[in-house]
Amino acid sequence: MKFKLYVSTLAALVLAACAQPNMPQQNGWLQADNTSDFTAEGRLAVKMDGKGSYANFDWAYQNQVQTINVNTPLGNTVGQLCQDKQGVLAVDNKGQIYHAQTAAQLSRQLLGYELPVQYLHIWANGKRVADAPYQLLSDGRLQQFDWTISRTLNQAGQARVLLLESTKLSVRLVFDEMNTQPEPTEQQQCSARG
Repeated sequence: MKFKLYVSTLAALVLAACAQPNMPQQNGWLQADNTSDFTAEGRLAVKMDGKGSYANFDWAYQNQVQTINVNTPLGNTVGQLCQDKQGVLAVDNKGQIYHAQTAAQLSRQLLGYELPVQYLHIWANGKRVADAPYQLLSDGRLQQFDWTISRTLNQAGQARVLLLESTKLSVRLVFDEMNTQPEPTEQQQCSARG
């Protein structure tokens, strides 16, 4: 399916992007009581069964609406994932919309496995999901929901690399830009809902 290719490409980009040497690692993972709004751009790589895919992304988390656009290197959007209070949806490059109540349901339906889209904004901000089991490893990585999460920081202390690893796949997001004070928006739901 083209949607599987899109998501695999998104995940491969996150994983294959190179981490910057000598960058500080995440120290501690505080419980997320709330997550501040942000916008970000970068590259992502997904690796599964020894095969990888790459893409660019732009990401916004504002007013509890999370939108991730997956783009080609030339800037064309090949897909969008969006989560709001009504649930989660994905839009492919032909405008086909796929709906589910949770990101886990949607990724299982479209890909056959679960991607933790509903937690990405929390982990990108260096926090752990509140009131959920977790473990901190001796090297500073977080284990939560069958994922091992590590985060490398840039000079400003913001996410530079977010790496998610499970037994089935790895997803690496490399942030070229992260704005923790984005322009306010009135958007209260995914734009694809109309």
